[in-house]
Formats: sequence, C-alpha cells, structure tokens
Amino acid sequence: MWRVVTIVVVALVALAAGVVLVGAMQPKSHVATRSIHLHQAPQSVWQAITDIGQFASWRSNLTKVERLPDVDGRTRWREHEGTDKITYEVVESVAPSRWTTRIADPDLPFGGTWTYVITPLPDGGSTLTITEHGDVSNPIYRFVSRFVIGHTATLDKYLHSLAKKFGETATIGNG
Repeated sequence: MWRVVTIVVVALVALAAGVVLVGAMQPKSHVATRSIHLHQAPQSVWQAITDIGQFASWRSNLTKVERLPDVDGRTRWREHEGTDKITYEVVESVAPSRWTTRIADPDLPFGGTWTYVITPLPDGGSTLTITEHGDVSNPIYRFVSRFVIGHTATLDKYLHSLAKKFGETATIGNG
C-alpha cells in the first residue's frame, strides 16, 4: 500500500515539476492576432467594443462590469467573470478605428494589451482585428496558456460573442 502511495506522490511531483520546467522554458511574452469580418459599419462595431457599460449584456462570460474612476485621464473598469476580477484601462482611443486597452492590475500573474483595429469594407461592413500583446510571468500560467487554453482562446470567445451580438456567425481568421 505504501509503495503505491509513494509511486503516486512521486509521479505527481514529477508531473508538477515538468509543468513548471516546460512553462519556464516558454517565452514570457507572446503576440496573438485574430480577426473577424462583420456586416456592420465601423461606427456600429466601435460603439459595441467601447461601450463598457454594455459589455456584460453581450459577452456571455461576464457576470458584471463596474466602471472605476479614471486614473491619469485613462478610462478604467473591472470585469467580473465568476469569481475572477480583472481591471482594465484604455491607453489609446481613435474613433472609430483603433482602441487599445491594457490589464491594469499589477498583482495578476499575467498582463498585456489588446489593440482593436476596425477597417471599413467596400460592402459597408468592417473587419475587426484584435492583437494581444501578452505577458505571463508565472511559469505554470505560461504552460496553461500555451498548451491547455491556447493564446487565442480569449480572443476567439470575445469575437464569437461580438458576432452573436450582431446576429452573425463568427468566422475567425488569424489577422
């Protein structure tokens, strides 16, 4: 019996050490880009992606969004997803074509920016391209981000929700 317990404990420790080692070998920074074509004018897409007060109404993963006081003139808000809370701020806003936000919580094991670029299409629709410049300091989170969740999972979820908001089906590209 003790032999089986010892083998299981050693295997679990080796697995955990392997996750940390492989995670530590991954780069701390990554860039991921995803895009979607929408049958919506750029102004309509801009309104949807920048109207912080309405995020929870169309982003299925959010349970609540609270507007926070501005800091140094930058718009800030906190998104709630289950028990997780992340604070964001706007670092660039050029209506209706470019919006950059960043995670404004230094206590998280990850951070970075999302840059949204809206390009008009000849048919009156638009393309939304989001580029994530992510930083993951914790090697376990790097392992999970790279091998379990994937760097584009959050981008894809966001774009699927946005398409659904407009009654469209998302066909997501790599930028």
